[in-house]
Amino acid sequence: MGLTGLPAPAVTILLLLGSNVFMTFAWYGHLRFKAAPLALVVFVSWGIAFFEYVLQVPANRIGHGALTAAQLKTIQEVISLSVFAVFSWLWLGERLGWQHGVGFALICLGAWFVFHDWG
Repeated sequence: MGLTGLPAPAVTILLLLGSNVFMTFAWYGHLRFKAAPLALVVFVSWGIAFFEYVLQVPANRIGHGALTAAQLKTIQEVISLSVFAVFSWLWLGERLGWQHGVGFALICLGAWFVFHDWG
């Protein structure tokens, strides 16, 4: 069980979800403000990324053992793409098409292979 009484994988997923929201804003949030000086954007992004680390590092610490490192990374990538899809649609106003759905489905299929015990 994690710190909240939830199973470690659930706590890990919640922390990774939060960390990916911060990281997505750190990496891509500035795209709406292209007139901002690059140096300012870098420093603001770095400051936002700090909070990503505050959540990411504990997520990996709590999750490792209940999950393998490969499983942790796979979860992180699926969450990252999910957060990014919502972000690009809501924040950047970009359209998501069928090809994005197919690509995401293939990534999820890859995740299934990582979590399947072929033992």
